[in-house]
Amino acid sequence: MTTEDFLPYREPRQSAIELLVIHCNIFDKKTFLYWMNYYKTSCHYYISERGEISQLVKEKDKAYHAGIGTWRGKENINDRSIGIELENSTLGQTEYKKEQISALIRLSQNLIKKYNIKPENIIGHSDSAPTRKADPGLCFPWKELSKEGIGLYPNSNQYLPEDNIENLLQTIGYDTKDEITTQASAYAFCRHFAPQYVKTDPNIQHLVDNILPANFEFMKDSNFKSILQKTAYLYKV
Repeated sequence: MTTEDFLPYREPRQSAIELLVIHCNIFDKKTFLYWMNYYKTSCHYYISERGEISQLVKEKDKAYHAGIGTWRGKENINDRSIGIELENSTLGQTEYKKEQISALIRLSQNLIKKYNIKPENIIGHSDSAPTRKADPGLCFPWKELSKEGIGLYPNSNQYLPEDNIENLLQTIGYDTKDEITTQASAYAFCRHFAPQYVKTDPNIQHLVDNILPANFEFMKDSNFKSILQKTAYLYKV
């Protein structure tokens, strides 16, 4: 790992670290740094497709990687989190490189142990900002990471009997403040736990500008509800 604390957009934290937020972007490191500086944003770590880890902001500092968002009823995501950016040319719509995920697993396990980050607080950018962001995308291997102690993923038939979709999403941690946000959260849930309901978009700029589907018919699917109930069970107990 290289330590290159050269993204200047940071400041001292006001809160303890309790979240790990996974992002992806389509740029190589040089281009990524250019755009971070251009938009005056930052992240703590960047992992290339080859699995090379670069630290860009010290963990003790708040980086500007998450923007406006909510998770499990709390805002101020930047102040409470560590942000990791992964290089992926399709914005997470194709498989991540094995060496990249291996590097992410090692880094995440160290951070989880160091800061005692709970599994329910390991999220993707789209989880905390469902109306704005699509990353780390439908091909991010959440199930694989859960087997390594990184995050939660349903793997049994135990489920929460709650029938209301809004309540189930809230139990997991998603924002459901209004109908549009609830629908966006349901689609973010699919990106994380039910990728079979997520459509790919070969036009990356179109995807960035149009992260939500034309309709939300998947929310009426009994299998979607079943996956949601099984996932909510994990976050409830």
